[in-house]
Amino acid sequence: MTVTTQTVTVTVDGVVVEVPAGTLIIRVAEMLGTAIPRFCDHPLLAPVAACRMCLVEIEGQGKPQPSCAITVADGMIIKTQHTSEMAEKAQAGVMEFLLINHPLDCPICDKGGECPLQNQAMTNGQGETRFQGTKRTFPKPINVSAQVLLDRERCVSCARCTRFADEIAGDPFIELLERGAKQQVGTSEDQPFDSYFSGNTIQICPVGALTSAKYRFRSRPFDLVSTPTACEHCASGCALRTDVRRSTVMRRLAWDAPEVNEEWNCDKGRFAFPYTSEARLTHPLVRDTDGNLVPTSWPEALRIAAAGLAGTGAATGVLTGGRVTVEDAQAYSAFAREVLGTKDVDFRARVVSNEETAFLANHVAGKPLDVTYGDLETAKSVLLVAFEPEDESPIIFLRLRKAALKGSTKVYSVGPYTSAGLAKMKGTLLVAGPRQEVSAISKAAEHLTGESIILVGERAVQTPGALHAVSELAQKTGAKLAWVPRRAGDRGALDAGLLPIGGRNTTEIVAAAGSAIKGLLIGGVSPEDVDGDLIAAVESAKFVVSLETRHTEVTANADVVFPVAVVTEKSGTFRNWEGRDRSFSAVVPTPGALSDADVLGELARELDKAISIIDYWASATKPALAASPADASEVGSGQAVLSTWRHLLDKGALQSGEPYLAATARVAVVRVSPATAQKLDLIDGGTATVSCCGESASAPLIVTAGMADDVVWVPANSEGCSLNLPSGCVVSVSRGEI
Repeated sequence: MTVTTQTVTVTVDGVVVEVPAGTLIIRVAEMLGTAIPRFCDHPLLAPVAACRMCLVEIEGQGKPQPSCAITVADGMIIKTQHTSEMAEKAQAGVMEFLLINHPLDCPICDKGGECPLQNQAMTNGQGETRFQGTKRTFPKPINVSAQVLLDRERCVSCARCTRFADEIAGDPFIELLERGAKQQVGTSEDQPFDSYFSGNTIQICPVGALTSAKYRFRSRPFDLVSTPTACEHCASGCALRTDVRRSTVMRRLAWDAPEVNEEWNCDKGRFAFPYTSEARLTHPLVRDTDGNLVPTSWPEALRIAAAGLAGTGAATGVLTGGRVTVEDAQAYSAFAREVLGTKDVDFRARVVSNEETAFLANHVAGKPLDVTYGDLETAKSVLLVAFEPEDESPIIFLRLRKAALKGSTKVYSVGPYTSAGLAKMKGTLLVAGPRQEVSAISKAAEHLTGESIILVGERAVQTPGALHAVSELAQKTGAKLAWVPRRAGDRGALDAGLLPIGGRNTTEIVAAAGSAIKGLLIGGVSPEDVDGDLIAAVESAKFVVSLETRHTEVTANADVVFPVAVVTEKSGTFRNWEGRDRSFSAVVPTPGALSDADVLGELARELDKAISIIDYWASATKPALAASPADASEVGSGQAVLSTWRHLLDKGALQSGEPYLAATARVAVVRVSPATAQKLDLIDGGTATVSCCGESASAPLIVTAGMADDVVWVPANSEGCSLNLPSGCVVSVSRGEI
């Protein structure tokens, strides 16, 4: 069906142009290359006409009109400040009004040098002021949050920050208070600005009112070297801009990528970069005759590593973490299969299963771009399975919320309770504890059509049978299916062949270390993520090579340690959940910093072999997908089934060195249903202790209406809550003390 867009003809500064009906005047001017000054206008926010800076003359109107809020009509004649004395005078008057109370502190303001107010005061304002009074002042700065600081006297009441928080993020905890000359941005005393996206308010603020605690007073814009980059923190694939001064990363900003993150990013991607420069490994290390790790030269380390790996050969297990780029993953895959001759490879440093291996091989690996961000906005419905977008892929959350608010998409989620993120997406909960998810997935067919999308998270592996049920659901309904991993490198590693088809998976490699597995090659794996005792495996293996950026428990027990480049020091590609490649360049070129792929290439040459990148999935035999047997263990007295996932901000290694960001992390809580609370004798607002397998965690208890019964929810890997067990475990729950 052909859709015809109605157009109208308008004249702007004497230029006749035909544009779609409903286009804002300010957008028509942009199409013609005419810049109309503005502060409140933003293309991704609803018009509000708050600042009045964009006034233009419209023929037939008696006074200037805001071009950011009026749509064009057929035959409309518009004059901007370039051709209208009325518009020019009106804009100069607005600028003079804004500067009555705005401080002229540009030399010390973080926005100085990239400030729209500063620029437009020069181009559209007057050279002198008639104001002779005393400008208003406030105590400064005040903490809107631990990360966002506010200098109230600089605010021009454009409402960009409040509109973003309300319209885009769904976190309306920042608001314009008072009226008239006393108007200012503030937060509720009992509800602070709690948002994973607060950094965007800093970036879109057209003045220096909102600043970053991390960046404040650290640099001037004209001292920075800016490089387009890609985010390494999750599978969203956000485009970023990284700003460097004297080889040090000063800040990161969201970059314009309409097909992915539009102009937004989450606070983790924006602020969690200090790890790239702190506590870094700088020299290769080898274990001496006394058992100590000592620095050595690259040639010596390569010689020792090559000799050790030659001895273990096909009995070597290869494990990689989420930081690896596509290029690194391809090198690991080729090195394992062609140099070592092993099939015991896996990128999944977490809970794994053979059911998931078959699912990924059949439904995800090597698959071309099929489900996109754009598709999420046009789908009739989206089903979320074992996936919490706000915590696990924030840009998917923003896109789904945008679609849901437009009314074009209905969001359904299979989960234990209605999370804050699901509520912001106006989604519907299909209530299910971890052991009820298979049944709930099957029943979800009534909500899906051929115009629907199923987004399944990596946590689905924790429920036996869930991935098989998802596969059957997609086939039955015709809905498109997409897998969303938690880490940036996972999709690229999968496509590169770092999946154990015919070999051992992560859990099996760890269990076989010291027996069938003689050697280990490990790149970027955190012990706390692995299903099994990785450190015991490292200690048991005959020979271990670690490629790492900083010291970990793995490097402490390895035989050879190679320092490798972090994301800021190398060029590469992350493949996001869509299967879209997100390439980036080095922002701090560092002599001697080698990528994982570089090190593996040198190791291959030391073994008189070469790495050649091949399309592994073109010839791989894909296993049949069958459901894993369900967990048959029963829930006894004082027990419940654990449901868990990680908050976006947790104790992850890539967030180290950023105390302001850490201070905005959500507090760990324990959640149970009213019936479960009564059954377990728990008190709402009290504390609860959850324990299993020698681990325990205590946190404040929230009795949550509508939650699945006999289920307890606790965040994983959170500060103050160190319980790291998969969903589906039977745990003990009791009253406790924090």
